[in-house]
Amino acid sequence: MTTLDADGLLAIVTQNYFANVDQKKLAPVLACFHANATLTVQTDNLTHTGRDQGIARMFTDFFAAFPVIWHGDFEPVVDVGRQRMAVRFNALRGRMNGGEERAKNINYFVFKDGKFQSVTIWMSDESPLR
Repeated sequence: MTTLDADGLLAIVTQNYFANVDQKKLAPVLACFHANATLTVQTDNLTHTGRDQGIARMFTDFFAAFPVIWHGDFEPVVDVGRQRMAVRFNALRGRMNGGEERAKNINYFVFKDGKFQSVTIWMSDESPLR
């Protein structure tokens, strides 16, 4: 069983996950998840199930819909003992027509053996993660 320290939890979320989302690198993004993971957009009451099924399809659609994706200004709260992390951050999505969408979101990560077992997302704007 892999137990990560605070730096390890933060690195997976910011460097392995969000940095690769921003670069639209699907394989490294999916490598952060367990095969049976869930990703829930709580503000839409929508859950994507399975790394290679629902989660992969959601990210494929998300990457194709926006030429620019950025996440930053991370404010994490880490629970090493329970292998949990919440992070508040700013998000920017550039639209195909040149417009922008900005949001202040919160993600809650549950880790199991060093990977995401579940991710729950609260978005301040309309979710593009369908």
